[in-house]
Amino acid sequence: MKKIDQNNLPRHIAIIMDGNGRWAEQHTMGRIRGHRKGVEAVRTTVTACREMGIQYLTLFAFSSENWGRPAGEVSALMSLLEEFLEKETPTFQKQGIQLTTIGEIDRLYAPVRAKLLEVKKLTERNNQMVLNLALSYGSRDEIIFAVKKMMADHREGKLNADDIDQDMVGRYLFTSGMPDPDLLIRTSGEYRISNFLLWQMAYTELYFTDILWPDFKKEDLLKAVAVYQNRERRFGLTSEQIQGK
Repeated sequence: MKKIDQNNLPRHIAIIMDGNGRWAEQHTMGRIRGHRKGVEAVRTTVTACREMGIQYLTLFAFSSENWGRPAGEVSALMSLLEEFLEKETPTFQKQGIQLTTIGEIDRLYAPVRAKLLEVKKLTERNNQMVLNLALSYGSRDEIIFAVKKMMADHREGKLNADDIDQDMVGRYLFTSGMPDPDLLIRTSGEYRISNFLLWQMAYTELYFTDILWPDFKKEDLLKAVAVYQNRERRFGLTSEQIQGK
């Protein structure tokens, strides 16, 4: 594997963690065992990103559509999230990781929401890396929320329509204050964005792998970053312009 260039790291990595259910099926286990194994991959990935020097890591942990799954699975996912937060908070503090969230967290089960808010408060001054969990999140809902908030501010005289531009829209999104993702990783062989950070990923480099999320290891993350570093990001310009020729 090509050596990682520390001078060309993605500032923000976003991951669609897919394949827990299929992993469980392959190992003749229940889906919940697959989700629990997926939590181990989360720990591995967070630690690897922190060691590498990644500044922002956004994990698509629970989509707004996931509420439609069987009630038992949803309940188990909520319990796993609460357990993860309880166990990992000392690590967040030790490694200087700030926990943030995007999505409609008011919909989360009350004990989970309380623990989430507690950990966010405890880690708010940590400044070595931001771990951003997308929970009860859907990008179209996020954009609708932003439009409604802009309209309300316009009615109250806080926003002039002529002042609306891309930067201003970005400030109304859940990710306000964060850089857009440089690299998106999706596991399990699916080639979809699945209503994830649609506005923010206009120029994100996309990386797809057949590896199921519970099997995703540090070396797989490093491979994705190496592929990213071999790509030329032109943002609509020509290669000659980017290279200064």
